[in-house]
Amino acid sequence: MHERTSDHRRTWEPSDWVARFYPGIKHEGRVLDVACGTGRHFSLGLSSGKRLVGIDRDISQASPYSQAHNLQLIEADLEHGGPFPLRGEVFDGVIVTNYLWRPLLPDIVAAVAPDGVLIYETFAIGHEQFGKPSNPDFLLQPGELLQAVAGRLRVVAFEHVRLARPERIVQRIAAVGLQHRWPGTEPPWG
Repeated sequence: MHERTSDHRRTWEPSDWVARFYPGIKHEGRVLDVACGTGRHFSLGLSSGKRLVGIDRDISQASPYSQAHNLQLIEADLEHGGPFPLRGEVFDGVIVTNYLWRPLLPDIVAAVAPDGVLIYETFAIGHEQFGKPSNPDFLLQPGELLQAVAGRLRVVAFEHVRLARPERIVQRIAAVGLQHRWPGTEPPWG
């Protein structure tokens, strides 16, 4: 079972990392938010024509968004040992924050369309000094996200960094499918 954090994270504001790379997702693309929690990243896509899919073991936390016409919420325990509920489906964007269940990493990467975007940010080794999660099973090892996407996606940004407010150690990656073309003129990494 996933070890939950005990600090007082901003639960309704989108992650800066996700917001930075979200524009790389097709304008009317289909976006999967894995372990969506409160649905804090839905706000980035609801008004822009994106079709959103949120999956979590408890979708009640995302209930303020449940009436949105372009949102599908799926209640599923991702850690039950069965296959990933969306196996075989591909998305223009896949978002994962504050969640790690290693058996799902291959499915998460495979869910990114050939021209899609993966935006992933979660706790990494070293975070145990700040609180939960402190179990190494729920902390990324150095370079683990790079290894997860190797040969499948092109990395556009990667960090293993200490952040403030609240203090935490995270690893985060933005990676795109090999056919991805950044919309607009300038990608946020160059």
